Formats: sequence, structure tokens, C-alpha cells
Amino acid sequence: MRFEELPTPCYVVDESLVEKNLKILNGVMERTGAKIVLAQKAFSMTAMYPLIGKYLSGTTASGLYEARLGYEEMGKENHVFAPAYREDEIDEIVSISDHIIFNSFSQLEKFKDKALQAGCKVGLRINPECSTQIGHAIYDPCSPGSRFGVTKKHFRPDLLDGVSGLHFHTLCQQNSDDLETTLHAVEEKFGEWLPQMEWINFGGGHHITREDYDIPRLEACIKRMQDNYGLEVYLEPGEAIALNAGYLITSVLDLHQNGLEIAILDTSATCHMPDVLEMPYRPPLFGSGDAGEKPFTYRLGGQTCLTGDVIGDYSFDQPLKSGDRLVFGDMAIYTMVKNTTFNGMPLPAIAIQDKDGDCRVVREFGYQDFKMRLA
Repeated sequence: MRFEELPTPCYVVDESLVEKNLKILNGVMERTGAKIVLAQKAFSMTAMYPLIGKYLSGTTASGLYEARLGYEEMGKENHVFAPAYREDEIDEIVSISDHIIFNSFSQLEKFKDKALQAGCKVGLRINPECSTQIGHAIYDPCSPGSRFGVTKKHFRPDLLDGVSGLHFHTLCQQNSDDLETTLHAVEEKFGEWLPQMEWINFGGGHHITREDYDIPRLEACIKRMQDNYGLEVYLEPGEAIALNAGYLITSVLDLHQNGLEIAILDTSATCHMPDVLEMPYRPPLFGSGDAGEKPFTYRLGGQTCLTGDVIGDYSFDQPLKSGDRLVFGDMAIYTMVKNTTFNGMPLPAIAIQDKDGDCRVVREFGYQDFKMRLA
């Protein structure tokens, strides 16, 4: 099937672009000896797991279901972190995980013995209280009052018995200069306990496969932890695996006017590309420009009842018409994992484009996928 023959709406993941990203990540692993695992919270398309498993060390999860997914579908190293674990899930979690990271000393005391008896490596998440983000407080784990990680004030070195590693996650779509800044804060606040650890996890948010990312600086940060403290280093990026490697194809359903030209699409910001509203984020749209840049400007919106279900204002060389197909870029990450059927919106199909440009649909959704979520 050719790209233009796919149904709409449809997510399309480009296999060759994912592999290009994976080769960059694998190069970091080979040069440094660090291990990189897929953060499934950003991209958990299991049809791509065999390819990802060829290049990366495994997966990381945010709870039981993601841990099961990594265990069953990739079968390599399996890491898990949650702000708190449920007693009715912990036995299964430790049975399928290699690393389990606790968010507090109370969680550590409660479940450490189970984890160690199951053969897990036990870690503790720390909060270096070092914010390096501007304008995205919703994604800043070091913001005041954050529920993530133990701060220096509440650190209990007397309870570290059995803990073999420390974990921090402070970044979101950032470069390695921010990682370097964070490492200084980690050493300043927690450095005296690093020599007694076996490993350290730098968390996610590293945009390693972005064109302007400073990979030598990242590798210097890794080497610093290895040389100074003898630590095995882990990174768990999510976006970097499928960054700029996916598309969302949509069709124009109708044209409307209310002080400006409006195009109603068969996709939705709130249902199918939620980061557009949460981040906020303006996805790239092939063949378009900013509002007013090209002769014909339209506000692109979805079918739902949410007034704010708007993707953005884009301009085009020619007027849009019903039936036109539009292709949004960078639509692999935080899309399939976060989409919803709000208002009964159908979920987009999921397709893979192979290295020859051929496409195959690997999943389609219908009414039962909406109904099954409701009592």
C-alpha cells in the first residue's frame, strides 16, 4: 500500500527514520558503555520493538502494565519507576523487572525486601532541586512541591542498605548542557553517597537525536560518572527513539467561516495529538506556512465539542477543499500512548512505512474499542 492510499486519520511510523535514531543512540552506547532503554511512556508501538531491541538495552516502565509490555514484547532489561506502588501489584512487578526504583524511603522500606528477594536491583529516585526548564512547569520534576524524588533535606543515608543505584529525571526535550548542570547539582547534594552505588540512571528528556544535540557533552557527562564513581550509567529517553519519525494523516471534512477561515478535520488535537494543548505545541504540517505566510490561512480544528480543539492556524498556497489530505509531522511520540476516544472519536489507524516506502496498516480501531472502555 502506498502512503496516499492509507485511511484517515492514520498514524504512520517511518521504519527507516526510527532506525536512524536508534543508530545514533546505539553509537552513544558503543562509545561510552552506557545503557540506553526505551521510555515506553513516550512510544510503545510494539510492532517496532524487535527493531528497537536490536539497538537498545531494554525498556523502562511507569507501572505494572508498561512493565508487562516491555517484559513480554521486548524481553531485555526491564526497569520500572512509579511515584507509589500498589500492594496488589508489587509481586508481579518485581517478578518481571530487573530494576525497580522507589520514589520515597517509605516505599523503599515497604517493598525493598520483596524486590531484593525477587532478584531486582533496587534504586531510589532523588530530586536535585535543579530546574533547567523555562515555561513548561507542568513537565518540571524539580518544580516547588514536586511529588518526584527525595530531596537532600529528607534523605536518609541510614536506610540505604540494599539500594544499589540512584535515579533522577529532571529534563524535558532538552540538550546535554542542562544535563551537565543537573549533574553538578546531583554531585553537590548527593555526591558523598555515589561511591557506594553501583549504577546511576540519568532519566529521560534527553533529545539526543535532535540535529543540534551536543552528543560529545553527553558522553563527557557519562564518562564523568564512570571515572569518578565507578558507576554503570543508564539513560531512558522516550522521544529520542521516534523523534521526527512519524506522521498523522488527516482529511478535511468541511470548511467554515467565523471571522476567519476554518477547516474541520477528521482528527482532533485533544483526542489524537494531546501535546498540542498540553505543551502547548504546534506540530509541523507539510506544505504549509505560518498564519499569513502563504496566501490562504485556515484555523485547523477537530470534530469534538471542545471549543479549544484547535491544532493551530496554518497557511497554504491554494485554498483547502473538502477531501484534501493533510500530513502532520513528528506524530509518533506522545500520540498513540495518550490518545482518547472523547466524544466517541474513532482512534486513528496505525501503519508502518518500510524502507522501500511501502506501507502496511498494523492496527485499525472501531466502535468496540470505544465501547469496551465504558460500563
